[in-house]
Amino acid sequence: MELAVRAAAASCSSYPLFQRARVPRRSPGLPQLPARRVAVAAAIAVDPIQDIKPEQNDVSKTEVFACPVCYEPLIRKGPPGMNLSAIYRSGFKCLKCNKSYTSKDIFLDLTVTSGAKEYSELKPARTELFRSPLVSFLYERGWRQNFNRSGFPGRDEEFQMAQDYFQSVAGGILVDVSCGSGLFARKFATSGAYSSVIALDFSENMLRQCYDYIKQDDTPLNTNLALVRADISRLPFASCSIDAIHAGAAIHCWPSPSNAVAEISRVLRPGGIFVGTTFLSSPTNSGPFSAGALRPLRQIVGPVNSSYNFFTEGELEDLCKSCGLVNYSSKVQRSFIMFSGQKP
Repeated sequence: MELAVRAAAASCSSYPLFQRARVPRRSPGLPQLPARRVAVAAAIAVDPIQDIKPEQNDVSKTEVFACPVCYEPLIRKGPPGMNLSAIYRSGFKCLKCNKSYTSKDIFLDLTVTSGAKEYSELKPARTELFRSPLVSFLYERGWRQNFNRSGFPGRDEEFQMAQDYFQSVAGGILVDVSCGSGLFARKFATSGAYSSVIALDFSENMLRQCYDYIKQDDTPLNTNLALVRADISRLPFASCSIDAIHAGAAIHCWPSPSNAVAEISRVLRPGGIFVGTTFLSSPTNSGPFSAGALRPLRQIVGPVNSSYNFFTEGELEDLCKSCGLVNYSSKVQRSFIMFSGQKP
């Protein structure tokens, strides 16, 4: 782990963040879509970017996005901007892997398996659960509200608590990882506190729900908010390119929290802030092995009452520090914890 952290830190000074290259021309306008996507395409097309000059569509430019395979910066072909319409009408390509990425399905798919026709990859049950259309539909319609029984303060208060942590990086790029249906990503986007907000999740259906909520609530389609599908353990961003990362009620669902936090540390800029919330370990959610002396037995018997990973505050602090984050702090309310670390 120490070597990985050193490599990530070294990459901050040497990573080729800026380079320009040409990619093949693409016909302007929306791509051909099946009938079920025509309505979506029309809704996005109405958005916004009326004042873009035609010649701008032919300009290749480097974005914050990076190839999830080799981490080389992706070259963008299309209109500038981080809003849904601009991303939708753009193509992204890795010149090293010669792999292309598009947002033909509302969100920009930057998973390693993007574009694969035969191969599909299943994650642990706790991850696959949230790819379910039913769970995605119910998440903001009763599921998330039940968290208050464990001490979660609620959306508005949690948002303000996170904003307090993010004060030092105001005006930068924020990524809401494991964003779910965009419960917090939408608030970050409309707050005006960030130059861009990226709502990132592995679940296709959660991202679709996020888009539906954007159309329904007061989040304008031309807000600097992008929807991205990606793996938390393979973040599609250049090293040292992100100012703030938020993970609301997420870390207990991740297949490998250590890999995920190491990735978060890699992509944060020096001074960047990571804020997460989760449920603290307790006999209720972790069974008889929640006590300190017995916790090592989890490695042998695995989770007892659920497939989720719940941690003590000490474990969360140790995890953040082992991944190179400093200035750890936390706020606890019953089983709820909001914790934060900073990239040195």
